[in-house]
Amino acid sequence: MEVTIAIENNNAPVRTDDGPRINDEIKVREVRLIDENGENRGVVSISEALRIADDAGLDLIEISPQAVPPVCKVLDYGKYKYEVQKRKNEAKKNQKVVNIKELKLRPVIDTHDYEVKIKQAKKFLSQGDKVKFTMRFKGREMSANDMGKEILNKIIEDLDTVGKVDSAPKLDGRQMMMLISPM
Repeated sequence: MEVTIAIENNNAPVRTDDGPRINDEIKVREVRLIDENGENRGVVSISEALRIADDAGLDLIEISPQAVPPVCKVLDYGKYKYEVQKRKNEAKKNQKVVNIKELKLRPVIDTHDYEVKIKQAKKFLSQGDKVKFTMRFKGREMSANDMGKEILNKIIEDLDTVGKVDSAPKLDGRQMMMLISPM
């Protein structure tokens, strides 16, 4: 009877993030090295690159793993992670989130109610949000869905100065929808 025993290596570094490989995690023979001053050292062996990084008191970080050979840079890993996070936060701050606001209507809408919906739509469009108009039909109104289409076309005319039509009015079951985005 043969018994096999599996031994775990508890000294192996455990990666908690999916960042670049550093120091001993880089398992290739040769790398293209960029030193701490930003100078290209050319293709060197991994042991030579690790020695250069150790002499500088910094880490060897794999910047471009897809390249042949992979590009590695001698940097302070903590500082590198900080810079990457800072760039991500800056990009996140500059992006614009577009919301879709929905306004629900009926084909037998009164003129004052219609004007209120138009006013709301203009406010949403001026804030940079898209507006989705939903015309709901009940009972016998389904047979007269051309009334709903007329109202939605009138909305398009009233909002042509502040918005443009993304999707024209179309019937979907018991409701007719259209989407307007800001100019």
